[in-house]
Amino acid sequence: MTRILRLASYNVEWFTELFDDEGAFLNDNSPSIRFNVTKAQQFTAIGAVFTALDADAVMIIEGPDQSQTRSAVQALENFAAHFKLRARRALVGFTSQTRQEIVLIYDPDVMSVRHDPMGDADKSSAAPRFNFEYRYDLNGDGVSENIGFSKPPLEVLAQIQGGPTVRFIGVHTKSKAPRNTRSKAEFVAQSIENRRKQLAEGFWLRGRVAQILAQNMPLIVMGDFNDGPGLDEYERQFGYSSVEVVMGAASPDQQQLFDPHAAKTAAPWGDTPPVTSRFYLPDLKDYFEALLDFIMVSPAIAATAPTWRIWHPLHDVGIVANPVLVAALQTASDHFPVSIDINLPLRPPAP
Repeated sequence: MTRILRLASYNVEWFTELFDDEGAFLNDNSPSIRFNVTKAQQFTAIGAVFTALDADAVMIIEGPDQSQTRSAVQALENFAAHFKLRARRALVGFTSQTRQEIVLIYDPDVMSVRHDPMGDADKSSAAPRFNFEYRYDLNGDGVSENIGFSKPPLEVLAQIQGGPTVRFIGVHTKSKAPRNTRSKAEFVAQSIENRRKQLAEGFWLRGRVAQILAQNMPLIVMGDFNDGPGLDEYERQFGYSSVEVVMGAASPDQQQLFDPHAAKTAAPWGDTPPVTSRFYLPDLKDYFEALLDFIMVSPAIAATAPTWRIWHPLHDVGIVANPVLVAALQTASDHFPVSIDINLPLRPPAP
């Protein structure tokens, strides 16, 4: 006996800006972070997207701020209640200093979850705890530096009702985009430094993935990696993208994770390669699209033949036919959700 478990990863651009300190909605006609979009328009659009997803759990990237004065859990549970979502409970882990949190919302009738961080404070280990530091030679000079996540990954232990225990890791790795550079040389130098830092995060994550796979625990790693195979020219200098590192390309003797959109050896995609984000470039008056968001699964889950979907409003045939959802996806965020439907084996009910 099986059931379909739907999980999604969704980077909601500056979600925190739509809530006040009490977690109440700021869905008025003031400008949102989204260009030429009001807070009310973005709030309504986000609700329409989550309603259409109808997922059992969503890993929200750029979730509302969790701090001494704000509660991501309260904000998102208010949001879920307003739109009558099944995924109506929220879980947050180690917080960031960026006002953007990784938060899981989930259906408590389908699963019970808890924040379950692994690792320890030993920064020299293969995978310290994600709110500590990691040692990595950033400059190739034989001297390791201390690396820390600005947005620590969210480690979740999920018990599926009537089914297996599964580990989720929600990820938002460092952006490679240079900031405030004043010359081409400075742009190149910062690009390389950012990629090195992102690769360090990738190796840190891979260490945790290897730990979990060694325990034969089903694993799903999902989120915004700000990277992808073949995304830019700097990748050639390092051999792998951070996405490939997490999946296991740099560790061929270990079990690999799988995401069909990240597989370099997949069949040609033709005129519409998979992309999960769309950014407007004011200087060029045009859009730039990239594959940045992934749902990677362990071999045991891949063996169940799950189905992945990128909810792209201009590329997905089923969505293109729904103009209301097309508009909502374009208004809600500069990223689009990625979902996976898993044929989950269920235990028979007790006699």
